[in-house]
Amino acid sequence: MNKFICLFVLFFSLVTTNIFAKNNIMILKLTYGNIEIELYPDKAPNHVKRFKELADNNKYDGVVFHRVIEGFMAQTGDVKFGNSDSPDFNLSLAGTGGSDLPNLKAEFTDIAHTRGVLSAARSTDPDSANSQFFICLASAPHLDRQYSAFGKVIKGMEFVDMIKKGEQGSGSVSEPDKIISLKSK
Repeated sequence: MNKFICLFVLFFSLVTTNIFAKNNIMILKLTYGNIEIELYPDKAPNHVKRFKELADNNKYDGVVFHRVIEGFMAQTGDVKFGNSDSPDFNLSLAGTGGSDLPNLKAEFTDIAHTRGVLSAARSTDPDSANSQFFICLASAPHLDRQYSAFGKVIKGMEFVDMIKKGEQGSGSVSEPDKIISLKSK
């Protein structure tokens, strides 16, 4: 009987772990190819929940990468002014908007801002993150414990590298690439 219980517990934990892991993999589709992102709900649960909620409601589809700085990061996620498919689209305002949902409290973690890490974009107020996020193109240790990191690219970083870079300094992109779709795997 004990062997049966142990086998059942082992089987159940393997199945639920696999289901849980799949629920935290997102596919970001660009014209260059698909990017797989692993989310870390144990580290930043509210940021992961918001990211998945917006993605599952197609809010990121059509949103441009409005700020891309070579050797640093690619920023997107302004669902108000950055959605190229929306009547509110305004490239000069992209990066100043968010969603209709309330801002999130900071969830600083021990996740280092290394190449491929996803982190919440915000203003100078640590509790102002809403819908915008960035993907690190290189290590940025000065952001560690200053921004809420909540995921990492696990496949397709070569496609992130292809995103059009912006102007020197500001990173503003005049003809930006956009997210074709962002969905749970």
